[in-house]
Formats: sequence, structure tokens, C-alpha cells
Amino acid sequence: MTNLTLYELPGCPYCAKVKETLAALELEYESIEVPRSHGERTEVKEVSGQTGVPVLVDPDHDVEGMAESDDIVAYLEETYGA
Repeated sequence: MTNLTLYELPGCPYCAKVKETLAALELEYESIEVPRSHGERTEVKEVSGQTGVPVLVDPDHDVEGMAESDDIVAYLEETYGA
């Protein structure tokens, strides 16, 4: 069991890429949908220092707010892959 949290926006292709990787690795995670308006994304800004999504939090590995879908996918595959 992991303690992963993914900040995402429905319809975001970058978020979908991360979610596909999470599914392929059979990882459970908490999904937090952020508002469409960047100005209202206070929670994700507090976590990552920016308002873009996706953002991954993995406290089990001291990841406090990883952004950029390619970086998240690479991290997940390296950390949780076979």
C-alpha cells in the first residue's frame, strides 16, 4: 500500500499520462482535483510551489510535490516498477 497523492485536473492529457502509469503499476493513490483557475489552486501551490498539474506527493519517499508528467512517470517506474 502506498500513500501517493496526485493533484490533477479532469481532461488534462499530462495528468492522464501519469494516471495510466499508476494504473499499469497497479498503484493505489488519492486523487485531488484542482480548480480550473490557476488563481484558485492554493493547495497545489502550497505543496509544489507552482499551480500546474499534475503534481505527485509520495511521503514514503520524501517526495513533497513533484511536477512535470515525464518526471513523475520516470519516478514511478523507477521506484515502483518491476
